[in-house]
Amino acid sequence: MDWNLLAVYLARAVALLTAIPVHESAHAWASWKLGDPTAKNAGRLSLNPLRHLDPFGALCMLLVGFGWAKPVPVAAVTRFRHPRRDMALSAAAGPLSNLFLAYLCMVLYKLVYYLAPYTTAWVFVCTVLITMLQVNVTLAVFNLLPVPPLDGSRIFNVLLPPRVYFGVMRYERYILLGLFALLWLGVLDGPLNFLYAGALNALELATRYIDWILLLLR
Repeated sequence: MDWNLLAVYLARAVALLTAIPVHESAHAWASWKLGDPTAKNAGRLSLNPLRHLDPFGALCMLLVGFGWAKPVPVAAVTRFRHPRRDMALSAAAGPLSNLFLAYLCMVLYKLVYYLAPYTTAWVFVCTVLITMLQVNVTLAVFNLLPVPPLDGSRIFNVLLPPRVYFGVMRYERYILLGLFALLWLGVLDGPLNFLYAGALNALELATRYIDWILLLLR
């Protein structure tokens, strides 16, 4: 048995069971605070992974690095005071929560790297933290793409005239199929890698104070 590979899949499973619930419950929390309790009433304001995971989507994320969860129900038209604006804010909550979780993972990783002894257990902890960091940044970057039905489209479409916005939404299902085709063919690898590297660099800069403090304490 390849223990290194097993450790990677275990770390990815841990990352999956934290990143997706945080992302989806953030949507539910933002929607609730903006006046729509639909997701909260459906039990989606929870960090329980079973309330959010789509079995096939989770398997795809575990094996190939991208997938999906159960969509969070939103009654934007009837519940939000400003449907398009509030929908954009609710959509932004998911990726932002993943970036915040990635920030925490980088802080913890640096603390473990500098302070923990070099043992098998701590190496595994580092593997989990790095994987969680990678998964959360990937989720955030991918979901911020301005392509329906991703969160980025809800944010970007605030800038569009209502006629264009609702026209685009009519073809959401077909656009999603096209998006998965582009992902499968690797067409989006370049732009996604560029955005991923940019997000990692930003997180590194935002946590550099950890390096300075710990180096001063040595």
